[in-house]
Amino acid sequence: MGVIVAKFGGTSLSCVEQFCKVRDIVLNDANRRYVIPSAPGKRHRDDAKITDLLYLCHERAKQALAFDDIFEAITQRYMDIVRGLNLDLDLEPVLKNIKSRIREGASADYTASRGEYLNGIILAKLLGYDFIDAADIIFFDSQGMFDSERTNEEIGRRLQHHERAVIPGFYGSMPDGRIKTFPRGGSDITGAIVARGVNADVYENWTDVSGFMMADPRIVSNPKPIRKITYRELRELAYMGAGVLHEDSIFPVKKAGIPVHIKNTNVPTDPGTIIVNEAEPVCCTGGITGVAGKKGFTVIAIEKTFMNNELGFGRRLLSILESNGISFEHMPSGIDTISLVIADSQLDGKLEKVLAEIKEQLKPDSVEVYSNMALIATVGRGMARTPGIAAKLFTALGNKGINVRMIDQGSSEINIIVGIENDDMEEAVRAIYYAFVDDCK
Repeated sequence: MGVIVAKFGGTSLSCVEQFCKVRDIVLNDANRRYVIPSAPGKRHRDDAKITDLLYLCHERAKQALAFDDIFEAITQRYMDIVRGLNLDLDLEPVLKNIKSRIREGASADYTASRGEYLNGIILAKLLGYDFIDAADIIFFDSQGMFDSERTNEEIGRRLQHHERAVIPGFYGSMPDGRIKTFPRGGSDITGAIVARGVNADVYENWTDVSGFMMADPRIVSNPKPIRKITYRELRELAYMGAGVLHEDSIFPVKKAGIPVHIKNTNVPTDPGTIIVNEAEPVCCTGGITGVAGKKGFTVIAIEKTFMNNELGFGRRLLSILESNGISFEHMPSGIDTISLVIADSQLDGKLEKVLAEIKEQLKPDSVEVYSNMALIATVGRGMARTPGIAAKLFTALGNKGINVRMIDQGSSEINIIVGIENDDMEEAVRAIYYAFVDDCK
């Protein structure tokens, strides 16, 4: 029998109705042996996430302010779920202990982690699965860095004695036993870590959308879903701000070669999106996997005759960025030209100093600054070595009157990035999408 590790997000476990959906999904497949829950998310637009309320409790306690009203709302939320599910489970002593520890100065990490901890207890009871505290199997070192080797060994050792278990997401423990959390969204990371530790056949990530779309639905009306995507393509789209999983949340399973299946808790029959190391050969040439855009970039264009013969020019240029604490996004170059594409957030208050240092240290013939730039990445394995891809893309932009200010194609040939005006980004995404969307029907 194969092993499936299933992680359920906050919207999937926000209320009684959602818990029932999760129960039915898990029990529908005996291979779903290990389940990772998030804390309850929003039930509606004006609702609050439990994790946000817990952080607020901690902040008030730190300032010696009362937080009884906030914690009462948290308590009521969990008690309503337990009662609604008709569970023989008394959470009151656990909740009182958590409140007492927050009042006594418990850390923000401990406080925030209790959302997943409590949801884990409830879900384990509902499913009839064992409950395993993540603090007992997921470890950080003394510097607060995730201890991958120790964690992997302990998960493998511990879970071989538990046929089925619920492990809360988002947190682990330090060597001294203190609770340590991953960044927000860390339940995704926990799920991937557990999947790797048990050598799962599939890591399922259940959320409130049916996988990834070929374009942002706020820009393109009803974009086509992406049924299969490689980790390389995913990284390219995520880099451009597409609404996909953060790289940290899939690295453990990527390293182990375990596929990730994104599914919709509310429509479990939808195929979703599966992320794999390498998919089967591309079914058609000229197709794309997706297109994503991101605003807020500045291009610094430097020109100097015989730049290519000047030893160390590039190193000295990048050293200027490094000394100012600036990272760059792209660096297109020619024989006598080189451009730096930098996020505006990186240049905040530093642009004039950087320009002065470039002029002083590199003595360029000219330096020009182009602000108000957006980058668009068109990504797909079907693009590689396919004649006419660039022509189709630029024709689509040209037909819409969109001026291309920068072009950059990765050496892997699975992406083409163009720089355009911020105001043109949405129209450009639509133009590229509709130029390619019919190719792989």
